[in-house]
Amino acid sequence: MNKKIKVLFRHRSMEMGGVEKVILSMLNNLDKNKFEMTICLNMNQGELRNEFPTHIRKTFITEGKEDFSKNSVIQKIQLAKRRLKLKQAEKSPKIADAILNEKYDVEIAPTYAAYSSVLNSSNKNSKKIAWLHSDLSQEGFAPFREEIFNNMKQFDYIIYGSQQCKDVLDKNYPDLQLPPGKVILNAIPIEELKVKAKAFDPNFDKKIPTFVSVGRLHYRKGYRTLLETHKKLLESGLVHKIVVVGDGEDYSLLQKRIQELGVQDSFLLLGTQMNPYPYVKNADFYIMPSESEGWPLIIAETLILQKPILATAVGGIPEMIEHKSTGYLTEYSQESLFDGMKEFLTNKELVQSIQENLKDIEKQFDNQKIFNDVEEIIKEVHKK
Repeated sequence: MNKKIKVLFRHRSMEMGGVEKVILSMLNNLDKNKFEMTICLNMNQGELRNEFPTHIRKTFITEGKEDFSKNSVIQKIQLAKRRLKLKQAEKSPKIADAILNEKYDVEIAPTYAAYSSVLNSSNKNSKKIAWLHSDLSQEGFAPFREEIFNNMKQFDYIIYGSQQCKDVLDKNYPDLQLPPGKVILNAIPIEELKVKAKAFDPNFDKKIPTFVSVGRLHYRKGYRTLLETHKKLLESGLVHKIVVVGDGEDYSLLQKRIQELGVQDSFLLLGTQMNPYPYVKNADFYIMPSESEGWPLIIAETLILQKPILATAVGGIPEMIEHKSTGYLTEYSQESLFDGMKEFLTNKELVQSIQENLKDIEKQFDNQKIFNDVEEIIKEVHKK
């Protein structure tokens, strides 16, 4: 009887997002007869914090804000205490060790934000695997690119979430001496997705063409640009609605600008929704106006729901969408978004031909191969 390989995933918290969904899909689908899996969160926080399967051991360094007092004074003290504890845990791996009380064979960082906590592990014998979902050539990474590279060099293996995020490193940083690695796309729970998409009807006005977008309200996701484009389209007489599902640091800034532009009836921020898929399924179009992306899970999910997608040609998106065949690709600019949205709102033939081409799209997603590939990597790295 082969002994199970003990695997530890480290992550910040479980707010709704692409990486969090990848973690859940791995923990749900990696073979529990081969692997004994633990997740250690910095903070027990986020909408998905209780979504782990029962065979997974979950630990955390600090409580999430959901468990804090409603009293604002007490809450401030709790936040300060938490910050202090997280700082201490960053400096001393013994804090996580005491909570985990276990030695692991393989430790995994599912995103660059978790690289340092995995590398700081006091267990020097464990093999360490990093996941990379980001295009590190993007300007936004400039201040900490060097640190990310230095961290990557110390891992035993790197899994790239898209071909593009690997290619961009090979092309722009040819002298970077990185450990072995492989591109493995994210898995899509196809049947579960279809069921979730039918959970409720968001009652969109069928007379007004509606674009839906699901994402974090962060400046790199392009919602500021989308909002300005929306106003310009309305001024050109192109009536439509935009519904954005998600939350983030740009929420109040966007809310304020929506009021200034007077578009509160046509540009709606719905905040985070545990199940965003009925909005996607019932909209006319999906839009992703991002300045940078990796391999966005939501694009694959939207393709499976057979919704015409308008997206910026960044990160791994051009690997997922063929321009004017299975979707529409634009540059990241107000002008390009304007032209693309106008095309969707006025060119019925194009939209119909895209819908036709999406009918068999799910054939290109092979989940079992993805899980098998990850299992093989863990086993191989562990053996070395």
